[in-house]
Amino acid sequence: MLLDVYKIDGTKAGAKLEVADSVFGLEPNLHSIYLTVKAYLANQRQGTSKSKERSEVRGGGKKPWKQKGRGGARAGSSRSPLWVGGGTIFGPKPRDHRQYINKKVKSLAKKSALSHKIKDEQFVVLEDFNFEEIKTAQFVSILKNLKVDEKKVTLLTNGTLQNVYKSGRNIDRVKILEAQNASTYDILNNQVLIIQKSAVEYLNGQLSVKEAAVN
Repeated sequence: MLLDVYKIDGTKAGAKLEVADSVFGLEPNLHSIYLTVKAYLANQRQGTSKSKERSEVRGGGKKPWKQKGRGGARAGSSRSPLWVGGGTIFGPKPRDHRQYINKKVKSLAKKSALSHKIKDEQFVVLEDFNFEEIKTAQFVSILKNLKVDEKKVTLLTNGTLQNVYKSGRNIDRVKILEAQNASTYDILNNQVLIIQKSAVEYLNGQLSVKEAAVN
């Protein structure tokens, strides 16, 4: 598969980038994407929610009033769940929400996500660039040149580019990540996925090697 490469001024570069069809051109496997994204979101949960049951609430050790003779209902503790200040019935408890996905499914999901973006024309390969200084205006001009300044954008870079990251981190609806750290969720959670050319080559090599290892 050949992909167009764009310059930061919004025009197409002369040469196209060749990538593996098995990584960027396969039929998206939606179930693997579902499993991987579900696990990713579950793993973001802290699982620290906690409410006290009646045995954990302070006080209530003494019987509020005698069993009979008052004409009212029986009461054994002022910390009954029926009382104000009492315990909670079936409240949340700390738990581990973590889900595990095997390597084959993870790899297939990431390749499916990339192929899905290309299929939906939400994929832009951008020439490698960096900034000599931190300038948000430069980053905004690139988005305008690519005509994506009003869309939710994710930019994947090859390695750490501090000046690029700091130039774009305050722009609304823009997320900048290193390609090697991007999850399937990160690839999909945008309207346009912009990937630097060297980052595409990295993903192409990484996912092709994983595919060969699996086979």
